[in-house]
Amino acid sequence: MMRQYELVERVQRYKPDVNEALLNKAYIYAMQKHGRQRRASGDPYFSHPLEVAAILTDMHADEATIAVALLHDTIEDTTATRQEIDELFGPDMGRLVEGLTKLKKIDLVSKKAEQAENLRKLLLAISDDVRVLLVKLADRLHNMRTLDHVPHSKRQRIAEETMEIYAPLAGRMGMQDMREELEELAFRHINPEAYAAVIERLTEITESSKNVISAIEVALTDLFERNKIDAVVKSRRKKPWSVFRKMETKGLSFEQLSDIFGFRVIVDNVPDCYRALGAIHSTWSMVPGRFKDYISTPKQNDYQSIHTTIVGPSRQRVELQIRTHEMHRVAEYGVAAHALYKDLPEGANGGSHAISRDTNAYGWLRRTIEALSVGDNPEDFLENTKLELFQDQVFCFTPKGMIIPLPRGATPIDFAYAVHTDVGDTCVGCKVNGRIMPLVTELKNGDEVEIIRSKAQVPPAAWENVVVTGKARSAIRRATRNAIRKQYSGLGTRILERAFERAGKSFTKDALKPALHRLARKEVEDVLASVGRGELSSPDVMKAVFPDFKDERVTHPPKEEGWFNMRNAAGMLFQIPGRSSRKSKKPTQKQGDAVPIRGVSGDLPVRFAPEGAVPGDRIVGILQPGSGITIYPIQSPSLTAYDDQPDRWIDVRWDIDEDTKERFPARVTVTAINEPGSLANIAQVVAANDANIHMLSMVRTAPDFTEMIIDLEVWDLKQLNRLLSQLKEHASVSDAKRVNG
Repeated sequence: MMRQYELVERVQRYKPDVNEALLNKAYIYAMQKHGRQRRASGDPYFSHPLEVAAILTDMHADEATIAVALLHDTIEDTTATRQEIDELFGPDMGRLVEGLTKLKKIDLVSKKAEQAENLRKLLLAISDDVRVLLVKLADRLHNMRTLDHVPHSKRQRIAEETMEIYAPLAGRMGMQDMREELEELAFRHINPEAYAAVIERLTEITESSKNVISAIEVALTDLFERNKIDAVVKSRRKKPWSVFRKMETKGLSFEQLSDIFGFRVIVDNVPDCYRALGAIHSTWSMVPGRFKDYISTPKQNDYQSIHTTIVGPSRQRVELQIRTHEMHRVAEYGVAAHALYKDLPEGANGGSHAISRDTNAYGWLRRTIEALSVGDNPEDFLENTKLELFQDQVFCFTPKGMIIPLPRGATPIDFAYAVHTDVGDTCVGCKVNGRIMPLVTELKNGDEVEIIRSKAQVPPAAWENVVVTGKARSAIRRATRNAIRKQYSGLGTRILERAFERAGKSFTKDALKPALHRLARKEVEDVLASVGRGELSSPDVMKAVFPDFKDERVTHPPKEEGWFNMRNAAGMLFQIPGRSSRKSKKPTQKQGDAVPIRGVSGDLPVRFAPEGAVPGDRIVGILQPGSGITIYPIQSPSLTAYDDQPDRWIDVRWDIDEDTKERFPARVTVTAINEPGSLANIAQVVAANDANIHMLSMVRTAPDFTEMIIDLEVWDLKQLNRLLSQLKEHASVSDAKRVNG
């Protein structure tokens, strides 16, 4: 186990003015608190925080970060408290240690929810101070190095969590060496057979390729010497997980991999990077499509290099990365390599330092947390965070030239949400490189994307299955939930307005506030939405607001035929037809009491029955709990199924907005002569009448005739009747009629 003075000496090698007192105090405090605790391996528990601290010294972390590493398990696993840490080391250190403490005392339904809440807490702490991330990743790395001592039942879960969350997080923060080691250790436990096979083949190839690798290094070194470029050439072998993943995703065999070995060219400055590139490309042929300039356009994790693949010596493909020494340091250590410190006020920790928040990687993290930490349940948060962690990117541009980095497979919808949530929520179309393109278009490197917006737009729920970024998916879910809630709240408001009016009362939202506890709802909007969904009836709300209110609803319909007075769940008095006279009578309900219906794009949760309904039809609404109102034409036989459920009937009326044109659904059956051109003739009649065919199916075909069902979209009943008349008159049509008409 590393001694106290050895830890101080490790830090002094790169930071001569180290605060020894802070390290000594943290060392002794953590050792005393962990006392006789043991790890699963049997080693003293204190050896773990010591190893975490040692990993951080390899990354040249400051003494405050190393002190936090020594203390990181004290609050979670010993009698130490946050107050005690604050008193001894200062509130800054206490905040960092608490940020690394898992949530143990929360009551969560599933292990996945617990994992998500711990991740949310960790990411929020990281967004406040990136040193939390450095300690957490070092902690996870040492745990993975000693995973063999953990019970077998836990190994798989820990390895999968490392592969899905912590390794990608290290990559996103630019810590590539950390990422690769975490991936390799996790791969060894997740799929030990594949890991062993890949390691065996890599060892064989390395042994057989020694001469080739050496020849390429010599050839490159000679090239740079001739061009007077001071460069260091290093070969590198692809990591086992990277090899396996490429074989899996691209369906390649081991022999088909051309980039198992790569070469890094490290120079002094940026101009030398491009001079080295020119020398290479003028000597060997470049492989088309294999050139990327991450110096002029850095990745989100601050990674910079020029990537190119050439047909080099011995006619072999050679993958090259060209970078400066500073870029190489950032590529290896990411945010930990940014030795940009700002002094904090003097405190008990002797004046600590914080890593600069001005890096791209850290900026990405803070933006991601802001986007993901609002309103999602734990499982959604976990899923969306995982989506955000994947790193393979394309770079697109706004019309003003702003660079928007996106994951591969991203669409213009992802682009819109990456620009701003409001831009995504109001997106209705896009132009890619000046041409109008579908919103599901997969974007490519260098695409210029212009988003077409409309304030009337609400993001469709189906977009969630199209987007690939966690930010877009989270925002779409949130907007969809808000839109649905608003619709149900609007319906509930209209229902209660009429209920209050019939009771001779004036409806206001404030009138509901005193009754919230009786209705078991936290907010007035919750009450309105529950009434709209059918979870609360208006008489129940009336009783909660006015205890002396009497419910005059009839719970069962009369047995006689004809039209009968009923009260529905909204407390509305209306008339329901008997089974045999549904078509023969008219309801006498006043139009002012009916709920106005504009269509599916209105402000109420409305959908239409399969047979449809169009303006001009007499209509009735059936309340579907949790789904809103389904609109039926009054003559629909389907309504007989609800004759014994009067609470679900809603009196509705058309309220068409002349300024907002909308077609409505209607289903018709057409019997046509079975001959070439019949379907084209029918479609021509439909088009001539400014209607639209939404869906068509052949239900019966005979030698002479074909019967088909057509779902149309029309403006109103007058247009539908005119269309049916013209179809009947056409020589190709034997009969045309409306379903349930």
